[in-house]
Amino acid sequence: TFYYLLAFAVGLVIAAHLAMNADVGEKIVNARAANAAFWVIGAAVAVVIWLASPGRSAITRLKEVNPLLLLAGAMGAALVLAIAMIIPRIGAGATNVLQLAGQVIAGILISQFALWSSPQESITAFKVLGVAVMVGGACMAVML
Repeated sequence: TFYYLLAFAVGLVIAAHLAMNADVGEKIVNARAANAAFWVIGAAVAVVIWLASPGRSAITRLKEVNPLLLLAGAMGAALVLAIAMIIPRIGAGATNVLQLAGQVIAGILISQFALWSSPQESITAFKVLGVAVMVGGACMAVML
């Protein structure tokens, strides 16, 4: 139960932090500069967290990781920039609802094929129905 609640809390924080980053981009009239600042600060905090944790030597095992997986950092920077540009135009609500719908669809596909250390969970008719209801709800939330 803890991890389910933590995942929900992370969703709340993601919505706030993306809106905050978009707001910085609007205030300085440059979403790219805001995105760069966001990632520099995030990288600095990530290094502090890593250095303060046990298992610091784990970084030496990065050479064993497929380099393509490290593109996740670039993907993160690109998606935060995109969201910083989207929120001022369509709003935080619509952005997050549509983003969540995309995440749900991607999530069930990632689980179906057990990609990137995700446990395998088969797509069922009930899950497809759930996704359809969510996408329908997303459309209602955005269009009505």
